[in-house]
Amino acid sequence: MRCAGYNNVDLKVAKELGITVTTVPAYSPEAVAEFAVGMLLTIVRKYHKAFNRVREGNFLLDGLMGFNLEGKTIGIIGTGKIGLCTGRILAHGFRANVIGYDVYPNEKAAKENGITYVPLDELFRTSDIISLHCPLTTETKYIVNEEVLKTTKPGIVIVNTSRGALINTADLIQGLKSGHIGAVGMDVYERESHYFFRDSSNKIIQDDQLSRLVSFHNVFISGHQAFLTREALSAIARTTVENLRMVENGEKCANTVSA
Repeated sequence: MRCAGYNNVDLKVAKELGITVTTVPAYSPEAVAEFAVGMLLTIVRKYHKAFNRVREGNFLLDGLMGFNLEGKTIGIIGTGKIGLCTGRILAHGFRANVIGYDVYPNEKAAKENGITYVPLDELFRTSDIISLHCPLTTETKYIVNEEVLKTTKPGIVIVNTSRGALINTADLIQGLKSGHIGAVGMDVYERESHYFFRDSSNKIIQDDQLSRLVSFHNVFISGHQAFLTREALSAIARTTVENLRMVENGEKCANTVSA
């Protein structure tokens, strides 16, 4: 596989068939982290709205009020390489108060990157912004749901550049409709396989939830492009070829995953 996630692979069946599954666990944490921060800035400072207005000759500032990231409490869920990099950018670059949660905390790395660990319920309760960077597992599916959203601050901002099913889309839509959620940035969607990496501009989108999401003025959706940099693609190619070489030669490959 040429990606980090393998939630779409039945590892048990692969093992039964004698198929070795390898991944590319860390091709470019910076690519995704930088995109996540850029997406955050877009939705809180409304770059996309300003861009569209100016192209039509509209230079009014009405409706473009944003807020500073400095001093805000930003919760990072998942402190792997991407989460740590995102935390570092926000803590050291924007002087935000960055808190984090991970089922496998790395206190030393978190401290070096400006992240303070807190319990998950505290992260949801105290964050002004939440950025998702954890893998999709049975435990993390719908980690953002109606019950959790009830505990968050009014105006909570959510960014997801990890996996779509970390968020219960129906609950997210209700939170947006009620006005409780301030803004959402999504580079992933739980049923993205039907639309992402395809041109549907001349078709009717049959997914009602996706259609509803793109209709919100405070939701910014991109088509799973956070990884898309020259550096990341080069790293993916190198690691993939090396994985194949090691498996072909019967060598132990650290990037092998199994059931």
